[in-house]
Formats: sequence, C-alpha cells, structure tokens
Amino acid sequence: MIHGVVILVWLGLCAVQDVRQRQIANPLTLGVALVALVYLIASGTTWLGAPAADGGWALALALLLTLPGYALGRFGAGDVKLLAALGLASEVDCLLWSLIGAAFVQGGWVLVHQRLAVRPPGTAASLSTKQPFAPCVLVGFALYWLWAH
Repeated sequence: MIHGVVILVWLGLCAVQDVRQRQIANPLTLGVALVALVYLIASGTTWLGAPAADGGWALALALLLTLPGYALGRFGAGDVKLLAALGLASEVDCLLWSLIGAAFVQGGWVLVHQRLAVRPPGTAASLSTKQPFAPCVLVGFALYWLWAH
C-alpha cells in the first residue's frame, strides 16, 4: 500500500512541475527510473511487487508506445521518461490502465478547455498549445490504484 502512495507522491511532484514549467526535470524521471531499476535488480520484484520480468515488459511497452509519439512531437521527452520509470516501478496492467485513464483525462481536459477558453483577439498564436501530460498520468494511476486495491 505504501509503495503506491510513494508513486502517487512522485507523480504529483511531476504533475506540478509539468503544469508550471511544461517540462519535467531529469532527477524526477531518470532518478526514479534508476531507483526503480536498482530495486528491481536487488529484490527481484518491481516497486509495486510484480515479478521483475513484468517491470521489464512494462518498460519496453512504455517505450514502444511513447517513442513514436515523441518522434512525431506528440509527447515530450519528460513524458517518455516518466512513463518508462512508471513501467520499471510497476507492471504492464498498471502502465496500460494509467495510460488509458490519462488519455481520457487529457481528452476531457482538451474538450473543456476549448469550450471555456476565451482568448483576446490576436493572441491565439502566442498561446502554448502543449498541454501538460503528467497530471493526466497522475489521475490515471490514481484511478487504477483505487480500483486495483
């Protein structure tokens, strides 16, 4: 149980930074990935208790799903590293359900934001269209964690 709370706190920190700066610092992504990898090797399980092979598959799946989006400019490097670290710390089911939840949250946010956003004339081109993704992953993981436990 406490391991899930630690991941929620970590994702919360990443989400706050992503909202404020539209990027996630390497110590928050690569640092956690390194800790998750060391834990995986030392204990033979992921941070959430899945067999080590499940963490490896989740990492591979995270990269398979995010690197094409990164190449097309749809994902930022921080998003790729965030999901890779989450994969190493969890398992395939957790990663997939977190991504599915994140996609629904992101889609809902975009729809609401488009309807509610009032832009002064002539400023549409100057506003950033990049939406932070880490908060959506946080919500997706939280929903998965609540449902699974």
